[in-house]
Amino acid sequence: MSRIEVSEVKLTEEEIQAAVDVLRSGNLRQNGQCEAFEREFASMVGAGHALTCANGTASLHLAYMSFLQPGDEVLVPSFTFMATGSMVAMSGGRPIFCDIDPETFLIDLGDAQRRITERTRAIAPVHLFGNPVDAEAVGEFAARNNLIVVWDAAQAHGASWGKRDVGSFGDFVCYSFYPSKNMFVGEGGMICTNNGDYAERMRLLRSHGESGKYCHTVLGFNYRMTDVEAAIGRRQLLRLEEMLAQRRANAHILSAGLAGLRGIRAQKISGQGTHAWHQYCVLVDPDEFGCSRDCLAERLQEKGVASGVHYPRGLHQQPVFEKLYGLSNLPVTEKTAQTILALPVHHGLTVDNAKAVVEAVRQCRG
Repeated sequence: MSRIEVSEVKLTEEEIQAAVDVLRSGNLRQNGQCEAFEREFASMVGAGHALTCANGTASLHLAYMSFLQPGDEVLVPSFTFMATGSMVAMSGGRPIFCDIDPETFLIDLGDAQRRITERTRAIAPVHLFGNPVDAEAVGEFAARNNLIVVWDAAQAHGASWGKRDVGSFGDFVCYSFYPSKNMFVGEGGMICTNNGDYAERMRLLRSHGESGKYCHTVLGFNYRMTDVEAAIGRRQLLRLEEMLAQRRANAHILSAGLAGLRGIRAQKISGQGTHAWHQYCVLVDPDEFGCSRDCLAERLQEKGVASGVHYPRGLHQQPVFEKLYGLSNLPVTEKTAQTILALPVHHGLTVDNAKAVVEAVRQCRG
C-alpha cells in the first residue's frame, strides 16, 4: 500500500485547461473570471455579495479594516490559525482570546461573554476544520451585545447550519482557497456579505482605494485575485459537492471504525451543523490509549499513514501575542493543543484507504 497523506492537492484536466486558457488570453489580473467567480460563489452560498481577494488572510484583513477603529476589541477563539487574530491587530484592534468547547473545539460563548468590555466591537467565530458554529446562538449573542460578526470560514466550504450555507450568515464570511482546503486555487480568498456598504468599502480597500482609473479616494491594498486563480475556482465549484460527499463518506468510515476505541475522541459535530470535513481531528488520551499523541503520530508514520497537528498551541501562547498582551490561561485550548491529531479524510482517499487509517490507529493502541 502506498503512503496515505493527510491532504491532497490535485487539479483536474479541466481546471488546468481553464488556467491555461486565461494565460493564453493575456487577461491575467482581476477581470471577468473573478467577476464570474464572485457571482457563482455568492449564488452557491446564498450571500448578497461575494468579493474575490488574494488569500484567506487578506479576506480577514479586508473585513476588519471595513469597520474596526484603533483600540476596538474583537472576541477570537484562541484555538485557530494565526490570521484570525493577527489581522485584528494589523487593523488596529486588539484580539481578545477566548477558550473553546472541549467537544466541538469551537468558541465558548460563555467564556466570550465574560470577556466583553465597553471596547468590544466584534466577534470572530471560526468554523474550525469545517465544523459549523451555532449560527443562531452567535446571532443572538451578537445582537445582545451589539457586535459585528466576522465569520472565519477558511476551512468550511460547503458547511451549513440548519438548511443554510454558512456563507449566508453574519456581516462578513471569510474564505481561503489555500491548497490544503476543500476548494483550492493556489492562493486566493473570498469575502461574503449581505451588507452593500461593506461590500463597496472592501472593493475600494482591495485595489488601492481606487474608485476610477488613477483616482484613489481611500488608502488601500493590492489584495486582488488573478483571473488564473478565479478560472480554477469556477471549475472547483462545479465539483465541490462531489469532493464534499467523498470527505463525508471518509469521515463516516473513520467515525464508525474508531467508535468505542478507548483513548480516542473525535471532534463533535455541533447541533444542526453539517460538517465540511476539512480536517478529521481526534483527541488522544495517553492514559487510556496507552500512547501519547506524538507517539501515535510516529507509529502511524511507520505504517505509512501521515497525520498532522492543528494546532500545537493556542493564539494566546504565540510569542508575538504574549509579548503584546501578556500571559493568559485558557485551559481547554491548552489541553486540546497538547492532545489533538488530524487523520487523513480528504476526497482523494478511497474507501480502502479510509479503512486502512482506522486499522492503523487501532494497531497503534497500547
